[in-house]
Amino acid sequence: MKSVTKVFWYSLAICIVVVIWGAIMPKRLESVTEAVTSFISSRFGWYYLLIVFLMLIFCVYLIFSRFGKIKLGKKNDEPEFSLPTWFAMLFSAGMGMGLVFWTTAEPISHAFTQTPGAKAGSDEAISDAMRFSFFHWGVHAWAVYGIVALVLAYFKFHKDAPGLISATLIPIFGEKRMSGLPGKLIDTLAVFATVVGVAATLGFGSGQITGGLSFLFGTPDTFPVQLIVLSIASNLFIWSAWSGIGRGIKHLSNINMGLAAVLLLMLFIAGPTLYILNMFTDTLGSYISKFFDMSLRLAPLQSDNRAWIDSWTIFYWAWWISWSPFVGIFIARISKGRTIKEFMLGVLFVPAIVCFIFFAVFGVSALNLEQHGIAKISDFSLETSTFGVLAEYPLGTTMSIITMFVVAIFFITSADSATFVLGMLSTNGLLNPKNSVKIIWGLVQSAVAAIIVYFGGTQGLQNMLIIAALPFSVIILLMGASFYKCAMRELKQSKP
Repeated sequence: MKSVTKVFWYSLAICIVVVIWGAIMPKRLESVTEAVTSFISSRFGWYYLLIVFLMLIFCVYLIFSRFGKIKLGKKNDEPEFSLPTWFAMLFSAGMGMGLVFWTTAEPISHAFTQTPGAKAGSDEAISDAMRFSFFHWGVHAWAVYGIVALVLAYFKFHKDAPGLISATLIPIFGEKRMSGLPGKLIDTLAVFATVVGVAATLGFGSGQITGGLSFLFGTPDTFPVQLIVLSIASNLFIWSAWSGIGRGIKHLSNINMGLAAVLLLMLFIAGPTLYILNMFTDTLGSYISKFFDMSLRLAPLQSDNRAWIDSWTIFYWAWWISWSPFVGIFIARISKGRTIKEFMLGVLFVPAIVCFIFFAVFGVSALNLEQHGIAKISDFSLETSTFGVLAEYPLGTTMSIITMFVVAIFFITSADSATFVLGMLSTNGLLNPKNSVKIIWGLVQSAVAAIIVYFGGTQGLQNMLIIAALPFSVIILLMGASFYKCAMRELKQSKP
């Protein structure tokens, strides 16, 4: 434990305080954080839309600029992982488990429950449902992850700086400030956002697995069963993190992308194949044609539409920002040796296209059932909506069992990626933190997840994650400015 820093103790203390608050007064925690979250959404909605759009523009600019040739490492460094493994690992960490469920639940909600503007159940609402699903899970999300990951990888592997958020801001604020209290507070914010976000997801994911077991096999959907699921998964992801990136996380990510591909192909064949192809093509076209309109859509004169934007688009943008320290650090860690151009093309577009394909297959299969009165998927809970869709198609039971494995492995890879990142942040950016540190963070995440599930404080902690996104968004902008300043100086010095 000699390698841990003050960031470890600061973060641990804050987590304990929040968990105690959530355990003793869960409703109070939820109400307070909900009020702050609502204030942020209504007052800073324009800010979130603008900064995420600017991040995307900056990422695209880097691909075609002189910066694209800079290698994230030394001149002779080669990528540590093959392209397929790299894609699998960054996708598993960045989206993972949530994608399996939101691919059915989100389009159904947009089309039949709470629409972006059209009449529920109409052809326009169904078209909008797919387009906005593409929008929320597309290049905007990966631009947020991409810029954080790029800056971290550049300073860590190209400039030999510690793998810390604070270290990337040294060109702007100086080494003295970033090694002092201001830097420690920045890194503590990153650790806290990661712990709370992943803990909430662990609680959420164990609920999904428990709900799936109940739907498929009739097991009790109760807290003790959920706790057993959480305990088993925790042991597995701690073991995976202990094994290291080159073994546990790498192999699990590859296995899971293979299983996800099999599941996707099975539903594509068993489901409304032609309808899926037609909707994918049409949605991709409307996504591109209305890209700028969606990116800056705030509907200030339409209160109902604005409420939808607050609860969906603004929520998602804040969510991606709050997850960016965890996902960004992990993507940076696995991207050594790639050029900025190669990095940005891979991070920005490949996972987004995979998300589009998932939404086309799962989302259209779900919409088809409700649209034609075969099954009312909108009546299912989030935990069981995907299983409800699969049950209506041939080989439904087989696909549901595969889905359980996919969710479980995504559950593990997301958690062990976070455990690895927390170990880095709390040991001054060590690329290979001690196993004792990773195990401690794994246990902390699991304990927080168990407590918030039992006391019902998940929503309050998710709200806290959204609140943490506001100050961290400023840090991301500063990271981008710091990178630009440092890289521009490098290019000028390299001129003959």
